[in-house]
Amino acid sequence: MLNFNAFLPMTRRMAMGFGLSTLLCSSAIAHQGEHDHAAPRVVSAGAGMTELVFALDAGDELVAVDSTSQLPDESQNIAKLGYHRMLSAEGILALNPSVVMGTDAMGPKATLDVLSAAKINVVQLPSANTQAQLFSNIDAMGTLLQREPQAKQLKSDLQQSFKDIETKKQQIASKGDAPKVLFLLLQADRPARVGGDETAADIIINLAGGKNIAGFSGYKSVSQEGILALNPDVILISNRSDKATENPVESLLKSMPLLAHTPAGKNKQIQNLNPQALLGGLGISAIAAADKLASDFISVKRY
Repeated sequence: MLNFNAFLPMTRRMAMGFGLSTLLCSSAIAHQGEHDHAAPRVVSAGAGMTELVFALDAGDELVAVDSTSQLPDESQNIAKLGYHRMLSAEGILALNPSVVMGTDAMGPKATLDVLSAAKINVVQLPSANTQAQLFSNIDAMGTLLQREPQAKQLKSDLQQSFKDIETKKQQIASKGDAPKVLFLLLQADRPARVGGDETAADIIINLAGGKNIAGFSGYKSVSQEGILALNPDVILISNRSDKATENPVESLLKSMPLLAHTPAGKNKQIQNLNPQALLGGLGISAIAAADKLASDFISVKRY
């Protein structure tokens, strides 16, 4: 199983820093007649993007990340900005960064325009929802960060994880129809919402060999009766906090007792889905979550 934490120790071994800003800033600096020897200062906006920065040993150059990004214990001094779709130009400019990088979801455009006008390099890569796009982004980041060897190794590790998941999916398929899976996003004082097609949970469920039975796209509130009618074999839950529910089975069945009559409830097949895996599209945490789910789906009870 792929473990994101396994990539973190690499950040201590590289002192060259974030080559992306060195490469991209050189043109702008040359036009301004300034030297290009200053250490790059990088802002990463997006949980999946930040994971890849650390996995490529470029974490030492980060001066800030967005609010969705998680940081290893040794990097807690890195500043946290706002949500990656609602970045403040003033907050970023105050950090004097040389590059701001994120996905095509980073914004708003007005903020990015202000940063570009201030001669800060704004780099956006497509959101990764497929293996091909993820590997393309890793290649691009490896080149821009001057981390080609690390990018090659990371892709090799992830490729092995995809192969391991595929092997498990074949075992799942040999047992009959794919497990019927439902994802619930829980929020305090709000109805639970079900994750349908074209959501991060949907990507993980399908990658793991399950079948998302929501029957719609995006997120919608669904009643207990509606969930009962869907008859899920497995229920995945997550919440907005970084902490997983201590006892997901007891917690969910207490708040939604009708679900005890589903196969998921009867067989206690209710489990947490790491909130970090739901951020940033298909990335390291999402692949690790899918690998774990695939292992669980092999022995899932469907009655």
